[in-house]
This record gives sequence, structure tokens and C-alpha cells, in this order.
Amino acid sequence: MTTDTTRQTILTFLEQFIDVDVADDEDLFASGLVNSLFAMQLVLFVEKEFSIKVENEDLDLANFRSVNAITGFIQHKLA
Repeated sequence: MTTDTTRQTILTFLEQFIDVDVADDEDLFASGLVNSLFAMQLVLFVEKEFSIKVENEDLDLANFRSVNAITGFIQHKLA
């Protein structure tokens, strides 16, 4: 899966829950667009959609802070 495809899949998922355009590097938590409950939904989505296991050590805010961070995390796990 390409980086662009991964990025677009993440954006499509986010658009179901967030009614504003999200910049790729926008901090989803600091901007208030995402809360801790939604973060768990996001982790479950990533696991299911990309067939990867998010380990306890992967549950770092830095991995899920922005679309770019999530994309990079997924690409790293798939490599």
C-alpha cells in the first residue's frame, strides 16, 4: 500500500467523525478534534483496516497525533 493510499484511507475515516478539513500535519488532539475515546476507535480502525497489531509500546501519542504521524506509523509497521 502506498503512502498516499494510506493517507487517503485515514482521511476518509476521520471525515466520518470530523466535519472540518484536517491538514496532514495538524495536531488532532491539541486542536480538540480528537479525544481519548475517539483515539481508541482510531487504534481499532488502524488495526482492522491495515491488518496490523498495535502493541502497548506503540500507544504513544506521537504515533497518532496527526495524519502524517498515523501514516508514518502504519507504513513503518507494514515494512
